[in-house]
Amino acid sequence: QVQLVESGGGLVQPGGSLRLSCAASGFTFSSYAMSWYRQAPGKERELVATISSAGRSTNYADSVKGRFTISRDNAKNTMYLQMNSLKPEDTAVYYCYEPFRTSWGQGTQVTVSS
Repeated sequence: QVQLVESGGGLVQPGGSLRLSCAASGFTFSSYAMSWYRQAPGKERELVATISSAGRSTNYADSVKGRFTISRDNAKNTMYLQMNSLKPEDTAVYYCYEPFRTSWGQGTQVTVSS
């Protein structure tokens, strides 16, 4: 049974940083690409970043390029999203996603506000 558990969200001031984690279980984590999505209130869920199975290839939404970094540690079955220079428009619930099985985590809330 696939399980994806996000953590690390919270309240941060504009310009601050947070690191999200996604702990995966129930499948061979190192064999699959993974993604982060986010959904702001009243908006559709959007793709934030994707990382290949070995971590050698990454892609980002234009809105987060240069500020967010996706990474993974296959030995720990964990994916990360380092978020720097956060803006109020980054406020959303952030979800971990495994595309092969279309599996989602429960989400973690990120709020950027002074």
